[in-house]
Amino acid sequence: MSSNHLLHSSDLVVDNIILVTDSYKISQYLQFPPNTTHVYSYFESRGGKFDRTVFFGLQYILKRWLCGQVVTKEKIAEAKAIYELHFGQDIFNEEGWNYILEKHNGHLPVRIKAVPEGTIVPVKNVLFTVENTDPKCYWLTNHLESLLVQTWYPTTVATLSYFQKIVLAKYLRETAENLSPLPFMLHDFGFRASTCVEGAGIGDAAHLVNFKGTDTIVGLVIAQKYYGCEMAGYSIPASEHSTITTWGKEAEVEGFRNMLEKFPTGMVSCVSDSYNIWNACEKYWGEDLHDLVVKRGKSNGRLVVRPDSGKPSEVVVKVLDILGLKFGAENNSKGFKLLPPYVRVIQGDGINYETLGEVLESMKEHGWSAENLAFGSGGGLLQRVDRDTQKCAFKCSCITRNGEQLSVSKDPVTDPGKKSKKGRLTLEEDNGQFTTVQEGNGDPEKDILVTVYENGKLLKDYSFDEVRKTAATEFLC
Repeated sequence: MSSNHLLHSSDLVVDNIILVTDSYKISQYLQFPPNTTHVYSYFESRGGKFDRTVFFGLQYILKRWLCGQVVTKEKIAEAKAIYELHFGQDIFNEEGWNYILEKHNGHLPVRIKAVPEGTIVPVKNVLFTVENTDPKCYWLTNHLESLLVQTWYPTTVATLSYFQKIVLAKYLRETAENLSPLPFMLHDFGFRASTCVEGAGIGDAAHLVNFKGTDTIVGLVIAQKYYGCEMAGYSIPASEHSTITTWGKEAEVEGFRNMLEKFPTGMVSCVSDSYNIWNACEKYWGEDLHDLVVKRGKSNGRLVVRPDSGKPSEVVVKVLDILGLKFGAENNSKGFKLLPPYVRVIQGDGINYETLGEVLESMKEHGWSAENLAFGSGGGLLQRVDRDTQKCAFKCSCITRNGEQLSVSKDPVTDPGKKSKKGRLTLEEDNGQFTTVQEGNGDPEKDILVTVYENGKLLKDYSFDEVRKTAATEFLC
C-alpha cells in the first residue's frame, strides 16, 4: 500500500463505521456459539462518584455515525486493507459487511431503545439497549459497543454539571433571594483544556443541558447541528492577561479603563490579577475608575472582576470585602451582603465540584451572598472525568440461539460490583422510583425506554429544549 493511500485512509477513518471499534471486536463473529441469531446488550452506570446520572449524548452519536447508508463498497475495501495489515492475517468479516451492504443497502440492521435524553436516572439502571434486527447480523450488536459506550462522556459531564448546579442552588437558597442567577453561575471555560475540538463540543453541549453560560463555541455548534438549538449558550466581552499586560504594569489601570470605554454598556469581565489583585480592586477599580464603573451601571452596565490565582476560597472573599468597602454593599432579606448590581466577581481558576462548595461556604461564613459570584470551570468540568467516574459499562444480557432466548450475565467472584444484568430489560418508573426489570419479566406498557433508532433511521429526534426541560423537571435539590 502506498504512503498516499495510507494518508487517504487516515482521513477516512473518522467516517468508516467498520473501523470505529476495538481490534478484538473484528474476530468476534467467529466466537459466538453455533446457531446464534440475536444478541441483545445494554448500557448502564454501575455506580461511581454520583448516585444518579443525567443521560445525554446518544443522539449525537446516532446522527453522526449510524444514520443512513453507513456501509459502502469503498469502506469495506478500506477496512479489509487496514485489518489485513493490522492482524497479519485475513480474519475480517468481509462477507458480513457485504451482506449488510447488499441486503440492507448499507443501513445497519439494529434497534436501539434509550431513556429520554436529559432524564436523571439512579445508577445501576439500564440507560439504553441494543439488538440486531437481522438474524445473520448477530455479531453487529457488540461491534457497535466501542462507539456507543462513548455516550459515557456527555452523560458524565452532564451529570457533573448537574451536581454542581445542586451545590449552587443550595447556597442561593441559603443566602440569596431566589434562584434567578442560577442558569449563568457556572460558565464553561474548558475548550483549551480538552483533548480535541470534537470532545470540547460534546462536553460543552452536555454542560449546557444544565446551564446557559459558555466560552466553548464549538458546543453551540453541536447543540445546533444535532439537537436543533439555535443558540444554546451566551457569553460577554472579556479580557485576558495578554490584553492587560501589553499595556505595561504602570499602565494597567489604562487597560482596565479601555475595557470600560470600549464596552460602555452591558456586562464586561476583566481579569485583574496580572500583578496585584488587591491593588487592582482597591485603587484601580475602587478609586481611579470608581465613577466610571458606577456610571456604566446607570446604563445597565456591569463590571465583573476576575481574580485568577491564589486559593479561591480565600481570594474571592477578600476581593468581595475590598469591593464592598469601595462600592458599598447592602444586606438582603436573609441578612447576607450583596454588592451593587453593577459590580460582580467571577472565579475561573481551580474550580471543580469540590472547590465550588469550598468557595461558597467561605462566602457564607463571611456573610456574602452567593449571588455576588459566578464560576468558570475548564479542565475540572470537561476533562477531569473518565468512564469510571460513573462506572459506565455495556454488557450482553440475552442471546437467541436455536430459536430460544437465553439470559446471559457475568458475575465475577473478584468483584461483585461488576455483576451484570440478565435477559431482556425494561426500565420502569413509579412516582420517581426507577426499577430495571430483568429476564423479560417487565411490563412493556410501563417501559420508559424509547425506540430511538432502527435499521438506519432515527425514530426520535430530541430538541435541546426538550432535553433541558427533562433535566430541569428532575432537578432534585
